Amino acid sequence: MVSLENVSKIYKTKNGDVEALRNVSLTVEKGEILGIVGFSGAGKSTLVRTINLLERPSEGRVVLNGTDLTSLPEKELRRQRRRIGMIFQQFELYDSRTVFQNIAFPLQYSGLSRQQIAEKVHRLLHLVSLEDREKMYPSELSGGQKQRVAIARALATDPEILLSDEATSALDPQATKSILSLLRKLNRTLGITIVLITHEMDVVREICDRVAVMEGGQIVETGRVFDIFSNPQAPITKNFVNTSMNMMKIEDLIAAGDPLVDIRSNQCIVRFTYPDRHGADRALVSEVSRKFNIDVNIFYGNIDYIASRPIGGLVSVMEGGRKNVLDAIDYIRSKNVRVEVLKRGSLFIESDAERCG
Repeated sequence: MVSLENVSKIYKTKNGDVEALRNVSLTVEKGEILGIVGFSGAGKSTLVRTINLLERPSEGRVVLNGTDLTSLPEKELRRQRRRIGMIFQQFELYDSRTVFQNIAFPLQYSGLSRQQIAEKVHRLLHLVSLEDREKMYPSELSGGQKQRVAIARALATDPEILLSDEATSALDPQATKSILSLLRKLNRTLGITIVLITHEMDVVREICDRVAVMEGGQIVETGRVFDIFSNPQAPITKNFVNTSMNMMKIEDLIAAGDPLVDIRSNQCIVRFTYPDRHGADRALVSEVSRKFNIDVNIFYGNIDYIASRPIGGLVSVMEGGRKNVLDAIDYIRSKNVRVEVLKRGSLFIESDAERCG
């Protein structure tokens, strides 16, 4: 549906050029929810605003269903933009207009009659579950309700694509969950394609089909959400995933020299990551304890579900004879479980490093 081809964006400032996007190529498939994730300054908001040319690329093309938006005259570009809705972090509602008037605003030059506009607004109010709020003003609404109004307004022109620029960042956890549930419902019932900008992997995990990870104005990794969570490649992606899955805390403890991670000579601190149900469903800890005559003490762990598939891991201390522990690690890896040895005791010699991973 959308194709960004070698898109770059350079801002001219008094201190010199700032390259916000660098040679970005990305496709958005019809009917999917694509998440674009990155830290502040990664370029993700600039990227999403190039899709509707609110930010015109310095180089490259933006193609919507075969139409090169970057080559269109302004009048035709305005017409094409009606196919693209957008919602923002701060809602961007008109405080002096009622909920009804805010939703009706994009329709004022649509050629629809007053009755047709009213009927459409009422359908949209029903869609976002705000039927009893039409005469209220934004100041009388909660944050989640304001975002529902913004979503209804974005849908007023019957767009094919909805762009969401940090649309849940200003909301509390309960409102965030409610808005994400609404976006997923709209995707399924209307077939609308959604591009969702966020800095939270929890949002990506909740509703996205695919994810693109940005850093320094570039896309460093893309893939299906389950694949990215189960086997991240880029360092920044691993950082995002580990933080979201609460599996990075052990590294902070080790770096800080916390007494909790002091180990004896015959111990290793290991992190197991289960990338599919075959690992998560097996009692590997008790199995390797018996098979290799070692002790495994679990620090912490979690199993989550993405697209109805289990994913997660454990952080444990493995204790026993050097060969037994190394053989146990090899055995666990043979069961399609990723094993990282984060700290090893003095019994494990330097040549074990490669085998430990």
